[in-house]
Amino acid sequence: MATNPFKPTAGKMPPVLIGRQGIIDDFAEGIDNGAGAPGRLMLITGQRGYGKTVMLTELGRVAESRRWGVISETASEGLCGRLIEALADKGVRLRGLSLTPTIGVPGVTASLGGASFSAAEQGALTLRDAIEARLKKLPAGKGIAFTIDEAQAASMEDMVALATALQHVIRDEDMRNVSDAEKHGVAFVFAALPSLMDELLHERVLTFLRRSVQRNLADVSIPDVRLAYMETVADSGKSITDDVALEAARLSDGYPYMIQLVGYYMWRSAELRGSRLIEVEDVRRGVEDATWAFGDAVCAPLIDGLTTAQRLFVDAMVRDYPEPARTSDVEKRVRRSASWVSKYRASLIKERVIEPAGYGRVRLAVPHLGDYLRNRTHAS
Repeated sequence: MATNPFKPTAGKMPPVLIGRQGIIDDFAEGIDNGAGAPGRLMLITGQRGYGKTVMLTELGRVAESRRWGVISETASEGLCGRLIEALADKGVRLRGLSLTPTIGVPGVTASLGGASFSAAEQGALTLRDAIEARLKKLPAGKGIAFTIDEAQAASMEDMVALATALQHVIRDEDMRNVSDAEKHGVAFVFAALPSLMDELLHERVLTFLRRSVQRNLADVSIPDVRLAYMETVADSGKSITDDVALEAARLSDGYPYMIQLVGYYMWRSAELRGSRLIEVEDVRRGVEDATWAFGDAVCAPLIDGLTTAQRLFVDAMVRDYPEPARTSDVEKRVRRSASWVSKYRASLIKERVIEPAGYGRVRLAVPHLGDYLRNRTHAS
């Protein structure tokens, strides 16, 4: 059986990073242009299913191709300790985080990323120390790229420690009496959900994030999706006509995860028929299977993450789907005040679940979310 070229598994590298080349080029330029290049500090935002993790993986490959070290982590409790452990020599085992030294800023008392080691390393080692020790072992002009996923989940203490370490490492490298081409570099790429990252961006102690190159992953254009389908299918040994590829692209809505799902299931449909040609019927079967898979992987976690009030608002909108809903109709259906509706309208827009659709109207912002909610209602 031939291998399906489409990879809809979360975080798995797809065959084509459709519509993302600009981000890759910005990062590569930052690595190549030496100390101080803006692309070395980047914040990538996007909703679930938009390929943030895949993008981090690709940027790590870009750094590795330039002989940079790459350290990848997911933001959660103990982030700085894990980064220090990853930077330390092999065989050195982390014994525990040290809560000192600390720094104080209004509202935050944060560790500088101190960690204690056993055996070969005794005492405390800060994140700054760990980064600079690793940099000294690298050839001139090389550096370390850190890719941090789910950055919205990082504690304020860890983010302050990262910001402080980055500031000191860059300053220390600037003070070295060598040419810019010989200086070691540090790159940080963060990926986060857009709405949850807003809170961190507004913290005064994290101005370094506001200075970062910020890229939001949006929908991919339908022509780009069509071309990607044609090229990927052809490379796999099958074929698809321009019209059928366009129909598949249109039904994917340009949503990155849905692009992979539709591709996977339409390719599988043709394979099960024993056909080298992907036809319209394969696309239709593929979209049906993809929609169910999309609901389980994207829509269900999104809805489960909403508050009871937000879900009430969204359920009231679904009656009008696929057309936009009037906020005045939502108000009547939920039997709440205008201020209540205004509050939760704003919160759902902030979290990119809904979006404005003209004066007094809103619509669901996530593809197929309306279909998922309707199917869930009918099933219950």
